[in-house]
Amino acid sequence: MVDRAENSQMQRTSVPPIYNVTICGGTHGNELTGVYIVREMQKQKMEKAGSVSVTTVETNPRAVAAGRRYTEMDLNRCFTDVLLSSPITESTPYEVRRAQELNAQLGPKGSAKAVDLLIDLHNTTSNMGLCFIFYSIDWITLHIYKYIENNLNSVPVRAIQLDIPSSEAYSLESVGKHGFAIEVGPQPSGVLRADIFNVVKEALDLTLQWLQKFSSGHSFEGGTVDAYTFVKSVDYPRDSAGKATAIIHQDLQDNDFKLLRSGDPIFQTFSGDILKYEGEDLYPFFVNECAYYEKKIAFHLAQKKTYSFPHISVKND
Repeated sequence: MVDRAENSQMQRTSVPPIYNVTICGGTHGNELTGVYIVREMQKQKMEKAGSVSVTTVETNPRAVAAGRRYTEMDLNRCFTDVLLSSPITESTPYEVRRAQELNAQLGPKGSAKAVDLLIDLHNTTSNMGLCFIFYSIDWITLHIYKYIENNLNSVPVRAIQLDIPSSEAYSLESVGKHGFAIEVGPQPSGVLRADIFNVVKEALDLTLQWLQKFSSGHSFEGGTVDAYTFVKSVDYPRDSAGKATAIIHQDLQDNDFKLLRSGDPIFQTFSGDILKYEGEDLYPFFVNECAYYEKKIAFHLAQKKTYSFPHISVKND
């Protein structure tokens, strides 16, 4: 499926420069790659990438200190317009307070004052390789993604696009003028893995390399990228009391982004029965993600679309 006109990659456009980028880690306190990359960048006092200003933020310090995903409420669901504008009371969860602090520091969301590019670093327990996750289809994000896809060969590189209006966009990267999350796995919660750490570090180095080239006047050719667009979530089978009665089938486990067809096994009940998928052919991702047990999600399903993007260069003032 092709989104946008195929000839858009032949078009040329100029976009405003990226003056500042913010790199965040610890939005989920037990996803440690981002935490330690941010700390190392702070230790190295990395404040510039060419002409681009670099800021680092540990976003949920209480959850990091507790070694938990969050303390009261998932911070990565707190950046909707409704929550960012909600009044603060004694009963307001810490993460909502923190989201409003981050919005004031890095935004405000949707304003001219917002940071030019916001990158939030995450880990997943699912076998997803390296994934870009973003909301809006903008040329900066797609060009950076394509640059990483072309230059990072150690793991599969994929893009996930969440088709959600800006006002309802719930995660931290939505605060920036441009923004995306980098999600890498598999890595258990509360654990560091060198291979995962190195992949994220390489992706960030490539991002900063692209930004330096772009800000110094280098132009980039148009092209196409494939992205997975969320369609729906699938819960585990449950009994009348709401208890799960099955686990992810071994043929689906660790096969994120492998096309799921009607008749393919997806669950095995605890008594040994095999439950099969029924529906249109779609792509599963976040398969058996640990953090989604509480959300009653066994996996997401997506369509794959192709997006074209134009030749771009920096717009001179």
